[in-house]
Amino acid sequence: MSELGLGRAFTSNFLGNTPKWYKMTILAFLVVNPILFFTVGPFVTGWLLIGEFIFTLALALKCYPLPSGGLLAIEAIILGMTTPDTVYKEVAANLEVILLLMFMVAGIYFMKDLLRFVFTRLLVGTKSKIALSLIFSFMGAFLSAFLDALTVTAVIIAVAYGFYAIYHRYASNIGEGDNHTLSDDSKISEEDKKDLEQFRGFLRNLMMHGAVGTALGGAMTLVGEPQNLLIGTVMKWNFVDFFHYCSIISIPVLVSGLLACILLEVTHLMGYGYQLPEKVRNILAADVEKSAQLLTPKVKMKYIVQGIVAVILIVALAMHWAAVGLIGLMVIILLTSFNGVTEEHDFGHAFTEALPFTALLVVFFAIVAVIHDQHLFKPIIDFVLKMEGSNQLVAFFAANGILSAISDNVFVATVYITEVAQAFAGGIIDQDQFNKLAVAINMGTNIPSVATPNGQAAFLFLLTSALAPLIKLS
Repeated sequence: MSELGLGRAFTSNFLGNTPKWYKMTILAFLVVNPILFFTVGPFVTGWLLIGEFIFTLALALKCYPLPSGGLLAIEAIILGMTTPDTVYKEVAANLEVILLLMFMVAGIYFMKDLLRFVFTRLLVGTKSKIALSLIFSFMGAFLSAFLDALTVTAVIIAVAYGFYAIYHRYASNIGEGDNHTLSDDSKISEEDKKDLEQFRGFLRNLMMHGAVGTALGGAMTLVGEPQNLLIGTVMKWNFVDFFHYCSIISIPVLVSGLLACILLEVTHLMGYGYQLPEKVRNILAADVEKSAQLLTPKVKMKYIVQGIVAVILIVALAMHWAAVGLIGLMVIILLTSFNGVTEEHDFGHAFTEALPFTALLVVFFAIVAVIHDQHLFKPIIDFVLKMEGSNQLVAFFAANGILSAISDNVFVATVYITEVAQAFAGGIIDQDQFNKLAVAINMGTNIPSVATPNGQAAFLFLLTSALAPLIKLS
């Protein structure tokens, strides 16, 4: 009985609250892989491992990929498909990206107050929905070009969540000090429910415009997305070089995205075109005015410091003063020292968003090590490299785009840019084609990945946020 109880406890504890079919699938992977390794060989097993790992990424809403994907990576090392030394070398070669995730995201965390203040004023002060949609999309793009898309999305979510809470509390006739459940609409009158549904649609539109904006801007610069830095490091491009080479594609893509934003709001296609009810606007504006009256000199000085550090950050990135992660560390030091953040626990919250993904990135590198050691992508790369000119570029863009839409763009970019770099080192392609292929990989991993929630970390973050079920974003 005790053994039976322990067995059930093991089953319950294994991958926690994930569905039983997911647990059984991962266990099946772990059992089948050694059998195939010793029967059909490491090459076939390696390709199966890639499919299994992509499975964990595609089902990130069921289980964060770190534990399940990590088990697959550990098993691959035990089987000898790669070695801990190779994994370490992959991590060491991409240390700059790890530093970016560790320090830049945390640095922007201490700038959230200013960003939230700006987005709040924009939402209340802009009456034209088309103009507001464009502003949110452009601001998302601009900020993500220099900051972190995940953090920018988190700020937009925080603003929308705050506004939703203000109106929902008002419509429910709940006082400030009373407990209130935002998912409970039972106390809202039928008239206010119509405004609430309109408001939900309005927030859904803005959230998606902002999220897509982060993808458009994130493709443009060296620090816009983690995979950009991976590509830039291999290519030995600095901030200006990256923007120069990618701008011939990234700028037209940005313009097309902004035009699509206008088109959707004008035509009301795909659930866009919701307007902010005037009653809701008045309630939100009154709350903003009330908050403005409570601004103390101390709070105003915090905003000023954050603004100055934001300018320093942009200049530092553009002038390439140091590795991006070290610039992020500088931002943390400046913002905390001049804004009175001195307690250890105040720093801990800043790192909670980035470190899980940093750990997952190391698991990516373990899978990449398997790909390298087993030469898994060599047949595909050889086939594509036999193409010439624009056909080769289109093939790379398509391959990266499809995989990035169902998998993680950092993982895909790491594999392809490494293989292309090896082709260049072997004299298979010249410098000009190497540059063009790097741009194709960058745009392929950034733009088509918006097709699915798990293609972009910011999209996945939005879909799994506390705001999503409130505004009915499924």
